[in-house]
Amino acid sequence: MILVTGGRGAVATNLLDLLQADGLAVRVGSAHPERLHVPADVSTVACDLTDPTTFPAALAEITSVFLYAEGTTISEFVTAATEAGVEHIVLLSSSSVLDPDAATNPVAKSHLDAELGLADAPMTVSVLRPGAFAGNARSWAWAIKAHQPISLPYPNAYGDPIHELDIAEAAYALLTRPDARGGRYHLTGPETLTFTEQLDRVGQVIGRAVAVDHVTPEAWKQQMAEYIPAHFADGLLAYWRRCDGVPGPITDDVSTLTGRPARSFTSWLEENAAVFTA
Repeated sequence: MILVTGGRGAVATNLLDLLQADGLAVRVGSAHPERLHVPADVSTVACDLTDPTTFPAALAEITSVFLYAEGTTISEFVTAATEAGVEHIVLLSSSSVLDPDAATNPVAKSHLDAELGLADAPMTVSVLRPGAFAGNARSWAWAIKAHQPISLPYPNAYGDPIHELDIAEAAYALLTRPDARGGRYHLTGPETLTFTEQLDRVGQVIGRAVAVDHVTPEAWKQQMAEYIPAHFADGLLAYWRRCDGVPGPITDDVSTLTGRPARSFTSWLEENAAVFTA
């Protein structure tokens, strides 16, 4: 049986669909299992990755795990997984662990801590390191629907937005193909785009231009204070500053794992156009 943690997330939801279509036994874990929406024949379990007391029951009779990164309790998770006889863990990490400040940047640190905590684990460990999710564009939806400009401190910062279904399909390949296990995979979308270019794509899909308000980092941080903790906002700003005008590398790791090219950011926007118009 496969345990899918973070069961309400976009990657986990897509992964569950893939595993179910293949007829595999799946258990879905969440800190709030009562909020899960899964088919009636799928078992759910409390699995709060910040609460090790939930690990033993969640891992009972499990052979493989799709694991969201939580660095603070990774040693306890490894212990519980070892005692349960887990053979393989697929960790959803982040490409931010490849950045030079990964050990101190709060955006990257939890992922890095999770990777380090699994480094000497007795089971096989596979690591997925995606960049920014295409779904992060949802954070612009309210302003776009209100015909307001998007505040950007670094409008020319590059990213490589990746479709969440590509991540799920990569995880599915690792969980179902023993020959692919044990590697570290840097997952990117098929192109690197500045924030301005991403918003231009949004405009093309919804049929009207999206305005950009170039603000200072301090102004953006103040605007986001209600939604993003200050230390996390600082981590994002440091990352965007480093990517300002600097395109990142594009990899073919999605194709290596799934056998087909990564989906474009435009394809995600077309599938989710209602997010910006409804």
